[in-house]
Order: sequence, then C-alpha cells, then structure tokens
Amino acid sequence: MTEELNEIYSELRNSNEKTLTHLENELVKVRAGKATPSMLHGVMVDYYGSPTPLQQVANIGTIDARTISVQPWEKAMLNEIAKGIINSNLGLNPQNNGETILINVPALTEERRKELVKKAKSEGEHAKVGIRNNRKDALDFVKELKNDGLSEDFVKDAETHIQSITDTYVKKVDDQLDLKEKDIMTI
Repeated sequence: MTEELNEIYSELRNSNEKTLTHLENELVKVRAGKATPSMLHGVMVDYYGSPTPLQQVANIGTIDARTISVQPWEKAMLNEIAKGIINSNLGLNPQNNGETILINVPALTEERRKELVKKAKSEGEHAKVGIRNNRKDALDFVKELKNDGLSEDFVKDAETHIQSITDTYVKKVDDQLDLKEKDIMTI
C-alpha cells in the first residue's frame, strides 16, 4: 500500500509541476514593458494557406529594450507577418521597412500596468484551481485505497502529506506572481 501512496504523491507532484510550467508560459505572455521575442510566441502567420507559428517563418530578436525585430526567411512573407501580428491582438504596431519588421513596444501607463497585474493574478488563480483539482484527484485515489483496506492512520497521514504538497505548490504560484507583479510595476 505504501508504494501506491508514493505513486499518488509522485503523480500529484508531476501534475503540479505541469501546472506551474503552464503558469510560467502564460506569465511570459504578459508583457512588462520590455521587448522580448517571447511576446510573439502565440502569433500565427498564414504561410501559403496554412496557419504557422511566427517563429517557424522568421527570426525574432530584440534590438534594444523597446524594439523587437522580425526577420522573415522569405521576403514575400513580410505582409503576412505584419498581418499576423496585428490580428494577434497584442496591441503592437508592426513597421515594415522592406527588409524586416520592427515593432516598437510602447511604455506602459500606470493604468495598463494595473490591468496587466490583474491579468497575471487571474492566471495565478487558474493555476491554483489546477493545483486544488490535482489535490482532489489524489485524495480520491486515497479514498479508493481506504475502501481497499488502507488503515485510518495511513489515510490521515496521506491526506496530511497531500495537503503539504499542495501548500508548497500554492506558495510557488504566489512567489511567481509576486515576481511578475514587481516586474510589471517596475518602470
């Protein structure tokens, strides 16, 4: 029975790690006023009739803290890339100079910074819900083991251990949100 419990703990940690990774990926998309190539990760471009991620048709880099450059591998893609960036609703305005696309990332206003903090906290709340769902699944497995003859003491210990794992991951989510909030609010 202990190996089943260890398997439950391991599965809970794995699920929570996936939730944390997803949160990190979502928080990267919340821009903090600095230009980063990862801001364009969700952009899709029409590449000869099929939607393709931008990073598969162009080289993306930063020139300085406020400018992103997109160098397409085919010059014919310049207009499609510009269209894809505009359609992605990131609030960015691409400038086509015939060779590359330059995107100036505007400085954030105080109001916009607060909106971004709210968005980051919303993503954090989604992550916490995911962690709590993972806890519920783990507790359900413990209940199944209890029905199969696991003693009350082991059940109580397992529930306590599952809760401590959950608390650890909720703390990690809070820490990531605090870092992102500081990043967004720093001018």
